[in-house]
Amino acid sequence: MTEKLITVVDDEEDIVKLVGHHLKREGFQVKEFHNGRDFLSYVNSVVPDLAVLDIMLPGIDGLEICRILKNKTSTASVPIIMLTAKASEADVVVGLELGADDYIVKPFSPRELVARVKTVLRRTSARDSEDGEIRIGPLSINTEKYEVSVDNEKVILTTTEFKILEVLASGKGRVFTRDQLLKKKRLWGDDKLVYDRTIDVHIKNLREKLGAVGNLIKTVRSIGYKLEE
Repeated sequence: MTEKLITVVDDEEDIVKLVGHHLKREGFQVKEFHNGRDFLSYVNSVVPDLAVLDIMLPGIDGLEICRILKNKTSTASVPIIMLTAKASEADVVVGLELGADDYIVKPFSPRELVARVKTVLRRTSARDSEDGEIRIGPLSINTEKYEVSVDNEKVILTTTEFKILEVLASGKGRVFTRDQLLKKKRLWGDDKLVYDRTIDVHIKNLREKLGAVGNLIKTVRSIGYKLEE
């Protein structure tokens, strides 16, 4: 569950800090917002692994934000936990019908919220990789067999190239900074001599080997890389 990026959107600063504190203690990355517009601007370039979203926000409310996220290809698969003081059955139904994955009513237990976040992430992870395969357009990545194909034609990658591609694909649409990629032990093991330039070289080789779909790997200038259609 570690290294997942969770966004917390709530206009109450104390709640944002409380939720963020407990999520960080569990090893999650957390990005905090106090209004919906800043959050929507952020997800145009960085797609989180899960959003904790208040309903009663200034300007644009959480239900409308949920509707926007679910109607965009890049964010439609982002799991959402609604966090709100509105506890009526009708409110719960509306949130879930819009695509929210869970619903927590204030006041709440931070430990329960963290447990719900983990449960939703496990559920969506299992759903997205039921057959051990990640598919993005003509690109197919079999995480069990360590095989990659484009239009059913196998592509031969090194182990490191495969793992970088797997990381980018598993966080489809999410920007991974070079520093985040450098710190992923699953990519480099105990190798301490890994530099920014190393990442760039592997990405260049990946793009060349993937041919026509190599352009799925996008460079985010001065930040890092993401993979999206």
